[in-house]
Amino acid sequence: MEKGNGIVVAIDGPAGSGKSTIARLAAKRLGLKYLDTGAMYRALTLLALREEMDLTDGKGLAGLARRTDFGFENSDEEVKILLNGEDVSREVRGPAVDRWVSLVSSHQEVREHLVDLQREMGRSGGIVCEGRDIGTVVFPDAKVKFYIIATPQERAIRRKMQLGGVAEEMTSEEIEREMERRDREDSSREVSPLSKAPDAITIDTTHLSIEEEVTQVVEAVRRATARAS
Repeated sequence: MEKGNGIVVAIDGPAGSGKSTIARLAAKRLGLKYLDTGAMYRALTLLALREEMDLTDGKGLAGLARRTDFGFENSDEEVKILLNGEDVSREVRGPAVDRWVSLVSSHQEVREHLVDLQREMGRSGGIVCEGRDIGTVVFPDAKVKFYIIATPQERAIRRKMQLGGVAEEMTSEEIEREMERRDREDSSREVSPLSKAPDAITIDTTHLSIEEEVTQVVEAVRRATARAS
């Protein structure tokens, strides 16, 4: 997948493990682009819910995806998720999207189209790409791969903090159960299941600071780049 001197860094893991924060900050420190593939599935799920579509209709959802413009707007502080030009960064993290994104992303037709878009975005390299099937499906030839984990309890706490007011009526225990449900669905689906690539570096972030997490990723990428030069 890489061309020229461009490097592709693949970061996978379940929700709440810290992979999004790690990927965004590592990309900034390394001077690379950042791509959150999970946000694309979330944006499509949000749009499908808005249009009251049948979420079991893979062909219909794939057609919707082909008519949709997915975009990212990077700044020093955050990455905005754009759906047909609209900033939906907050909405795509809401409970309704959480509940249905696994179903939407399980359809082969949907994944084929979005994976094509993701590969096009990373075709020239120079990118840190994060999701649930990056090292196994989207960029199996990525120079460096990571699989980020944390305990279910820690992931639930982080998720509740991330959601803020959107989940103020949900307890950490309820969020933990919902995340475990999604993990089961994502890990058992037939198409591009959540799994660790054999050559991925595992990082358990449960007891690490954000700085420690990012430093581990950055140093591993720099070592891989040095070996290849």
